[in-house]
Amino acid sequence: MGVRRAALLTAGLTLAGSALGLVRDVVIAAVFGAGPAVDAFLVAQGLMNLVLGLVAGALAKAAIPVVARAAAAGRAADGVASVRAALGLSGVVLLLGGVAMWIGAPAVVAVLAPGFDAGTAAVAVDLTRVVLVATVLISATNLLAGAGQALGRFAPAAVQGLGFNVVMIAAAGLAGPVFGVTALAWGFVLGSAVRLVIQIPAVRAVVARPWPTLRLRDPGLREMLRLLPALLVGSAAANVNSLVDRAVASTVSDGAIAAVNFAARLVATVDMLVVATLLAALYPRLSAAVSAERRAELRGLVERGMGALTAVLVPVAVVLSVVSTEVVSLVFGRGEFDAAAVATTGSVAAVLAVGLPVLAVREVAARTAYALGDGRIAVRSALAAMAVNVAGDLALAPAFGVTGIAAATVASGVVGTVVAVHGLASRHQAVPSVPGTLGGVLAAGLAAAALAAGTRALLAGAGDTLVVAVVGLITLTGYLVALRFTAPRQFRLLADVPREVLRGR
Repeated sequence: MGVRRAALLTAGLTLAGSALGLVRDVVIAAVFGAGPAVDAFLVAQGLMNLVLGLVAGALAKAAIPVVARAAAAGRAADGVASVRAALGLSGVVLLLGGVAMWIGAPAVVAVLAPGFDAGTAAVAVDLTRVVLVATVLISATNLLAGAGQALGRFAPAAVQGLGFNVVMIAAAGLAGPVFGVTALAWGFVLGSAVRLVIQIPAVRAVVARPWPTLRLRDPGLREMLRLLPALLVGSAAANVNSLVDRAVASTVSDGAIAAVNFAARLVATVDMLVVATLLAALYPRLSAAVSAERRAELRGLVERGMGALTAVLVPVAVVLSVVSTEVVSLVFGRGEFDAAAVATTGSVAAVLAVGLPVLAVREVAARTAYALGDGRIAVRSALAAMAVNVAGDLALAPAFGVTGIAAATVASGVVGTVVAVHGLASRHQAVPSVPGTLGGVLAAGLAAAALAAGTRALLAGAGDTLVVAVVGLITLTGYLVALRFTAPRQFRLLADVPREVLRGR
């Protein structure tokens, strides 16, 4: 399956899951607002993600190149056998780590949320102990989803969000008013189990019983473990950024963590639909084109990935930044989510949206480095980004509140992207001319930003729906006109997609 057709399939399924994800967040916001209860739940999730980030996410990324190369060589069963060994190893490690986290939850919550009062901290500890149950489930889900994508089966990974979000919507909307925020924690566990069940059929097409094993000498597992240190650092750095954001936000005000989370979820919906969708289809292709004789093909894939993603995301980032408050009001502004929560969340979303194109470029560069087996690039990128994020949070949050936290996130993304792209270009000559690929797109984006700001000023006092619709339409039209002249290659790339899909390519 080609990159475009795989991306189209993944996009369609992911769209449904992301739409339900937004419904989930809307329901949570309406039932609980942006207050201490949601803050406590998010800190509990953060502790669980710390455990997952150190093992599950890293191991899942390491599995895709191993399985993709095995499948390309006609040894798909060997690749799945390596995934089964990884399932067993990660299950043991996460079980031991989860027990330690369960015992030490009070101390860890005190570190992760120093601004919590005693009551909120106690709730966070209780929720942490519930959501830790999901660690092994999510680890297995990530590994099986990665194996399925490497085998060319993209649907299960894309559709998993449907089942999870249905469970979370029911937990928040039906059980939340009765059992409080505890319903979210148990909904998270049950939804994680549903996600795992969805992944099993894709792997069973190759191996009848994809149960975990403890074959620690499996060659594929050893290859994963060689990549693991670099991936661990990258995953840990990303989780540290999130944990520091929430720790600092806990000292700003009640509900600050929730506001940052809801804004990030809104922006992440775009990331899920565009960046994650294309990368799910692109990553196995990158992994198969890493040999020296295919370096030109690899550069072409990188160029098309970066070019297509930025061409799509720049106008989205412009519109979301300019009308962020109106978008947040339309999406979340109901029930317990009051005007103050809308204003705070909107200010965070406006800043975070600026980083969307940067995130796309960084992800393409990082996945290319992993495909090449070079984890040092991702490590340096992650560490540089983490240092900037932590320093930025501590320096900007006291003066600018939650928008300072968002600004630190964007700045860290820029620095991490520069480090990743430079490393990929200097070590592997796998990056085309970045100014040539992205310069014209950014020029069109600047023209679109000026047009969006002017249109928004003319619509002062108009309704939220009208503002979003008009600004979006005019900005997109102006952007496409500008892109036609400033970046004709990217313009043609976007124009070719529907034609080639219709031709069945």
